[in-house]
Amino acid sequence: MLRWLALGGMTALLVGAVACTETPEPAHDDGIQLIKSRAKAGDAEAQYQLGVAYTNGQGVPQDFVEMVGWFRKSAEQGHAEAQSNLGLSYGLGRGVPQNDVEATVWYRRAAEQGHARAQFNLGVKYASGVGVPQDDVEAAAWYRQAAEQGDVNAQSNLGLLYVDGKGVSQDDVEAYKWFDIAAALDDTTKSL
Repeated sequence: MLRWLALGGMTALLVGAVACTETPEPAHDDGIQLIKSRAKAGDAEAQYQLGVAYTNGQGVPQDFVEMVGWFRKSAEQGHAEAQSNLGLSYGLGRGVPQNDVEATVWYRRAAEQGHARAQFNLGVKYASGVGVPQDDVEAAAWYRQAAEQGDVNAQSNLGLLYVDGKGVSQDDVEAYKWFDIAAALDDTTKSL
């Protein structure tokens, strides 16, 4: 039963996982001019917030090309959330031509700064071999980093690797531990 559940869930997690990212607080219409001014002056956080505004069409028309431009400016200054979102943009082909290799580059930059969602997405890239050579050991390492920060999807995927012994020693107890942690966190977030 555990093996069937794990294998059945892995496809759903791997297929949908890369598209997941945390949606930041969007810019408010009344502050968009201040954000634009700060972004144009080179403020990385303001550039990121302006990218979010273009993502959601808040205070500005929705424009994925503009979104990518502002995320890139912020990302090049080391803003981890902007780097992760730029990776997502390349992964989905939103505002830029779809490019899994470039997506992986930006996910890695954010992941190396400790960004949990980027760590998870980088794990997905290694598990699937999309944009990088397939490597279950690397996938497990990135999933573990994200899982230890509370990323439910990373916890579930790490559990799946333990079920199959991919990238880690096969261990049903360790698999159950990660599934249990993920389920508890998922239940907690649903009740908020």
